[in-house]
Parts: sequence; structure tokens; C-alpha cells
Amino acid sequence: MSAEPKDIRPLITPEGVDLRVRLAQSSERAGALLIDLTIIAITLVLMTIVILAFAGVLGAGDMQGQLAMIIWLLGFFVLRNFYFTIFESSPRAATPGKRLMKLRIASRDGGALRVEQIITRNAMREIELYMPMSFLFSQGEAINAVIILCGVVWCAIFVLFPLFNRDHLRVGDIVAGTWVLKAPQQVLLPDIAAAAATIAAEFEFTDAELDTYGVKELQVLEGVLRNNDRAAIETVAISIRRKLKRRKAPREDDHEFLNAYYAAVRKRLEQRMLFGVRKADKFDAR
Repeated sequence: MSAEPKDIRPLITPEGVDLRVRLAQSSERAGALLIDLTIIAITLVLMTIVILAFAGVLGAGDMQGQLAMIIWLLGFFVLRNFYFTIFESSPRAATPGKRLMKLRIASRDGGALRVEQIITRNAMREIELYMPMSFLFSQGEAINAVIILCGVVWCAIFVLFPLFNRDHLRVGDIVAGTWVLKAPQQVLLPDIAAAAATIAAEFEFTDAELDTYGVKELQVLEGVLRNNDRAAIETVAISIRRKLKRRKAPREDDHEFLNAYYAAVRKRLEQRMLFGVRKADKFDAR
């Protein structure tokens, strides 16, 4: 049996499914960061050109200059503090740089990525990157060579930190409980619901059984069926039967059972959504 690659980690979902995930390499994370910083820099340049043109239209004067500076500082503040947070809060959980490098943020506990985790990991970037960089690029008598050297050391420690832990985590990831994963290539497969149509006729589910799970659990189940891992399928089938208080029939195949249940739940959710009712997950009482 071949050894598992060093960058593969187990990720246990709340449903008990072990998803094998691939960690992003430090070089990939660095590449994504450079792309994002380049986008921020280009945006700042374009914003500066627009603001200068706007100030030129208003005419010369101290008031116009101060207004232009205030607008520029506000734009810089938004880019610096919210660029990463806004993009990582999206369903793709990735900035443009991470998307180009095929990376995404995920919670290390296997649950859904929470907003507070995204805010925490990006708030730490102020300490990890922006603060030491401000020392490096500062000028004046108040900033001497010792402070600049401290900034270089500080920046080096935090920037190189992912190289010295096995999961390639930066300090923000450790504090927030996140990690950066290599997003798997999505392969178009046949519609599971359509493929399960003939199988579903052999199983009958009550409305209460179909209302047990929501959209989130359906997506997890679809991933399990597409991966077609026998151990995961058996584990999930046992878990769902236990939740439904349903016994396994003689000679009942776990894969066929999950296919049929997936098709039935999906049909049930789609019918309810036609009437404006969307059950987000198993905790949603609707």
C-alpha cells in the first residue's frame, strides 16, 4: 500500500464523514498573496488617478486638496481592512489571488466557515504584515535603523511562519481555527438524481424522514456519492438510518439506499422551494 502524500489531511464533517483534503503549499499561498497585493496596488493607483482628476475638476485650493486626501484615505482604509474579509466571506471562500491559485479557506473543525473566523484571521494580518511593513517604509528622524531592523525581523518571523509548521499555517490561521486548502478540480458528472431515478422506486420515505435534512446535508451527501468511497458510504448510511430510526432491510445496498434518499430529499426540497420554503440545514425548523 502506497504512503499517503504528506499534504493530505483528514477533515471530519459534523456528519462524521472523513473528507481527505489537500493543503495548500507555502509557495501557492505566497503566490496568491502577491496577486492580491498587486490587485490592491493597481486599485490604489487607479483610485489615485480618479481622485486627482476629480480634484482638478473642483479646482485648486486647500479645501479641495483636503477633500481629495480624505477620499483617498477612506478608499485605502477599505482596501486594507476589508479586501480579504469580503472575498473570503463569499461562497467560494477565496480572494481573486486564491481563486487563480485554486485555493480556498476552510474551517479546521470540519464545520461551515464562520464570519468571525474570517474576521479574526484577517485582523491578525495587521500584526503579521501591515505593521512591520509600515516600519520598513517609514521615513523621518523618529524611525531609526534599530526600529527598521526590528521591523525586518518581525516581518520575517511572521512571513516565514508557514514554513515551520506541518500544516503551512500562518498565525492568523492558528488563532481563527482555519487552514488553506487546494480546491479540487470539479469534474462534471452525471446528475445523481437522474441516475438514481430507477433505484428510488424501490425505497419509500415518509415526509418526516425527508424533512430531517436540509440543503447543507444534501450537498455533503452528494459529495460522498460522487467520491464513491466505500467506507464513507457505509458510515453515512449508518448515520442516516440511525437519524431516521430506520432499520436496514435484508440485502439492502448502502450505495443504493443513499442514492434513493438523495433523490427523494432533493425532490422534496425543490418542491418546497417552489413555494418559497427553503430548509437550510437539519437545524432549520421549516
